[in-house]
Formats: sequence, C-alpha cells, structure tokens
Amino acid sequence: MDRHSHADLTPEELNQPEPWTGINAYRSDPLLVDLSSAMPRSVREEFDVIGRYVTAHEAQELARMANQNPPELRTHGPRGERLDVVDFHPGWHALMRRSVASGLSSSIWEDKEEERGVAHQARAVRFYLTSQLECGHLCPLTMTSASVAALKSNPAILKSWLPRITTRRYDSSNKAAQDKTGVTLGMGMTEKQGGTDVRANRSVAERVGDGIYRLRGHKWFMSAPMSDAFIMLAQTEQGMGCFMVPRLLEDGSRNGLRFQRLKDKIGNRSNASSEVEFSDSYGFLLGDPEHGIRTILDMVTLTRLDCALASAGIMRAAVAEAVHHIRGRSVFGKDLIDQPLMTRVVADMALDVAAAGALVFRLASAFDGAAASEEDRAYQRIMTPVIKYWVCKLAPALIYEAMECLGGSGYVEERPMARHYREAPVNAIWEGSGNVMALDLLRALSRHRDQFEILFSVLDRDLGPAGGKTVDVLRAAAALCERDEGSARFFAEQLALAAGSAELIRLGAGRVADAFLESRLAGGWRSTYGMLDSRFDARFIVDLLYPAAGQ
Repeated sequence: MDRHSHADLTPEELNQPEPWTGINAYRSDPLLVDLSSAMPRSVREEFDVIGRYVTAHEAQELARMANQNPPELRTHGPRGERLDVVDFHPGWHALMRRSVASGLSSSIWEDKEEERGVAHQARAVRFYLTSQLECGHLCPLTMTSASVAALKSNPAILKSWLPRITTRRYDSSNKAAQDKTGVTLGMGMTEKQGGTDVRANRSVAERVGDGIYRLRGHKWFMSAPMSDAFIMLAQTEQGMGCFMVPRLLEDGSRNGLRFQRLKDKIGNRSNASSEVEFSDSYGFLLGDPEHGIRTILDMVTLTRLDCALASAGIMRAAVAEAVHHIRGRSVFGKDLIDQPLMTRVVADMALDVAAAGALVFRLASAFDGAAASEEDRAYQRIMTPVIKYWVCKLAPALIYEAMECLGGSGYVEERPMARHYREAPVNAIWEGSGNVMALDLLRALSRHRDQFEILFSVLDRDLGPAGGKTVDVLRAAAALCERDEGSARFFAEQLALAAGSAELIRLGAGRVADAFLESRLAGGWRSTYGMLDSRFDARFIVDLLYPAAGQ
C-alpha cells in the first residue's frame, strides 16, 4: 500500500480538524450566555440542552437528510381524486417534533411563570440556537407563533385554536384540526400580479354568514402547505380583509385548496413552499373586513423578528465553524488562526456577528417591554424594519467569507456551511425585502416622529462620548429621507450601525464595542471583510467571542 495514502495519515499529518460537532452552541457563545444570565436557571438549563443538541452529529444528520430529500407534492390519488398533500422526509418530522416541544411555535403565548417579562427573549434564544442547526423547519413554527397576533382580532377563533397551538405537540396527521393533538398555521399574502404590493390582490371573499366568508382566487407563494390553517388576504365589499382559512373542513374533507406546484427554491429546501388556487374555500374573518392589512401586519411584525434571529444564528454558526477550522489547520508553517490576514478577516466577521446578535436580542427585549415602556415601544416600531434589513443583508456575504476560510473543503455539500449559504438570502427576501423595510422605516418617520426622538435619546445615552455626533448624523439622514425617498437605505444602515454600537457598549463589550464603532461608524467605505485597522487586537476579538474548547 502507498505509505502516503489517506488511510495511513496521522491526525497531525492530515492537517484537518474534526468536524464541527459536539460543541455546545450555547456555552461556547459568551455574548449569548451573558445576555441570558438574568433568566431563571430552569430556562438557562433548557438553553444548555438545545445548545448541545444543535451541534450533535445525530441532529446534523437529520438536517442533512431533510434538505437532501425535499418534500414532494401529491395532487391526485390513484382514482384521479384530488389529494393535495405534501410528503416530507422523516428527518423533517423529527426536527419539527423537537422544536414544537421546545415551544418555538407557542411559548410567547403560554404565560409561563418563569418566563413572564422575558417570553420573547427566551424564545429568541431558543430560535437563534435552533437556526444554527436547520432553518427550513422553522418557517411553519414562525408563522404559527406569529399567527396568534392575527387570531387575537377574533376572540372566538382565538379561544378555539390557541389551546391547540400551545400543546407543544407536533401532529403531522392529515386530519381536521379539532381531531389533532397540535396544529400549525401558515400564511398566504402575495399574488402573481402584485407580490409585495398586496393592495393589488385580486382574491375575493364573499360573506355567507356571521364572520364566515367564501374565498376564491390564488396565492403565488404560500409556505408550509400542510399547515392546518392559513392566514390569508382577500378583497371584501368593504376592502381588503384578513381571514383564517382551514386546510380541511370539520368532516375532514378538503376546503377547496388546490396546490399547483411546490417552488424549486435555491435554499430552504426542507420546507415546502407552494402555489395554490382556491374556490369555495371557507374562512373566518379576522378583524374588520376593510382593515385586513392592518390585522396581518401584527403577524408580520413578529415574523420579521424571526427572520433577523435566523440570519444572526446562521452567521454565528458559520463563523464558529470557520474559527474551528482555522484553529485546527496549519498553512505555511503556522496555524491559520495565527496568520495575520486570516485573523483580521475572522475578527472583522466576528464583530458583525456580535452586533447582529446584540441587536436581535435587544429587539426581542423591546417586544417584551413594549406594552409598559415608551422607550421599548419606540425601539420595537423603528428598529424592527431596520434590524431585519441590516442583519438579513449581512448574511450572504458574511457566510461566503466564512466558507472561504475553509478553502475548497468549504465548497462541498457535506458541511453545514453549504446549507447555511443556500439559506442566507431568503430572510432578506421573505417578510419584506430590503426596499420594503426601508419604506417601512420612512412610514414610521412620517407617522411617529416622536418615537424617533425617543430612540435618538436612547442612542445618545448608550453611545457615550460618540452619541452626540452620531445622533447628529442620524438626524441629518432622517431629514434627507423626508426630501429624498431614495436615501432610505442609507438611513436604515446608519441606524443599524449606531444601534449595534450602542448595544455592544451598553452590554459592556469593551474592546469589541470600540472596534465595531470605530470601524463601522467612523471608518471609510468597506466592501469586503478583513479591513480592521492594526490598532484593534484581532486575535483578542476572535478568542473572546469564539473561545477555544476548554477555555
């Protein structure tokens, strides 16, 4: 046998670290541990369990299989009868079962004593950790959790459906909702002719009883088609209405939904996204028949938080895998992590991941506090589109750069990195693209200027000595937006960078906060990673945010 064959190489000669598995994603994230340190011990113990689970080899295999075996649509049975069912790989069902049991589809509505006041934050930690494993199955859980905000506009429907949502039991059987141990809900907003412009929707709803309507039309993009009901928009005589449309009727028969095909998506492949046509589909009115967009936006606001959480989570996983690799591989006589260019690149990425994490958890905190705090209300309204915009747009370029740290072995399907990279663009597109987020920011500016003053005061306070000049820039950007709608992206990004700096400083992130602030707010134009100035200790940043095993 050739003595230089792969089988004969010692681990040192192989010069390849072990796969990134068996690492506690919670315990190895100092920022996350610090952010959750005030939560009850029982909640933190749950985070610890999830942190171990998401990097376990068995869980990674479930994620791999669910994505390599995408769902299949069966429109008809052997007799030519309509079926309209989607078959999923067992790996998908296993992921769903675990995440439903963790409360990702329901915990913010359960009023558990140990999570009062921190329900959104506790769920955010679970969601952020689970996204580091697999994001496709999180889509129906996001929509199920968020749908309750829309269901609250119809107390009778809420009373009937909420107990089934909060069982924390996953039931994939093809039965009527009342016969199941747990349910999930999806959403259908966009149509072919309008897309994001839902006011152009042509689907119609005809009133046939008290709060009951018959719908006909189509939806161009409806994810999770095996959900038990869907939140939909349709035109009523009074205007655009919002409806809950069950997939099956109480007797188990189909409710007029005909799935045309599943989208062949670039990523998010474990999850089914469908095109659907419907007629004689019965739905229950949610809210006023002319204010459906307002009703569904209560749901969409929550889904946007999840988009940002998922993007922050997969960025954390990607950089963690990159750091793990460069610690275990030697090139040109040095460990990769000791090569100055590599250290700067990874440290630069680590700063963005830290700021993204700080921002999404601050936003979750604002959701918890908005009912009682004017400051949190302002932060929630203004920063939801800003954080969704900035964090989700970071992910594709950052994950590519993390992939490059692994070299050619990063560009293979066997690693989680490939799944993260394919997933990266979707959160910036779904639930409102970048331009839609920028326009939402302008809408808030025109309607809630008082909330901007509250936010500017918060940023001024938390930024310390940098606050005054930074807020001056933000005020100028806001004024520019009032004259020039096309500058809204600049305002959104400046707000994100200022808020990210402020949150890192507030959390006591020290040199990490200083490096982010000076390189992002005070730095010049940057189009790639690795541009950190030598005055910042790149190795310290990496080792602090991504401690080596045993540290």
